[in-house]
Amino acid sequence: MRKFWLVAGGAVAVLGAGADAKPVPPTAPPAAVQSLLNCRAITDSAQRLACYDRAAQGFADAMVKKEVVVLDKARANEARRSLFGFSIPNFGALLGGGGDEISQIESTVTDVAENGDGGFTVKLADGSTWQQIDDTPVALAPRRGDKVVVKRGALGAYFVKLGSQPGFKAKRVG
Repeated sequence: MRKFWLVAGGAVAVLGAGADAKPVPPTAPPAAVQSLLNCRAITDSAQRLACYDRAAQGFADAMVKKEVVVLDKARANEARRSLFGFSIPNFGALLGGGGDEISQIESTVTDVAENGDGGFTVKLADGSTWQQIDDTPVALAPRRGDKVVVKRGALGAYFVKLGSQPGFKAKRVG
């Protein structure tokens, strides 16, 4: 019985340690951006303007050399949407912070193939391809032009709903 309490206490200590862990601080901005930010501290107007002019030129040069890439929120959301369904690391910082997490996408079927196990592989208008991974029967086979909703489920699962039919479990394969 004593071993049980030792193991249970150790598990609580290990699991509890992560609860108060501090979030990872954001990374420092690139040098081209930091030089722009540093100009704000200059009090003399003429010197501040000269600093901004130099920093803006440095920023433009960095963009031309692809050392800095500017991504607006619309393009970041578009990138998040295109990655929906893939098991990838969290690129939140790369795409502008946490942002709005996408929990579902809506599209239309552009191509359908029947799998060897009786399920379907469905290609959507957004370019993504989803493969059925469960045995849920599909009453009406998907056809081009059918409306599709792909929802994120629990524990990394995804569900494809074709029109008004019940959904089936799927994984993104392309």
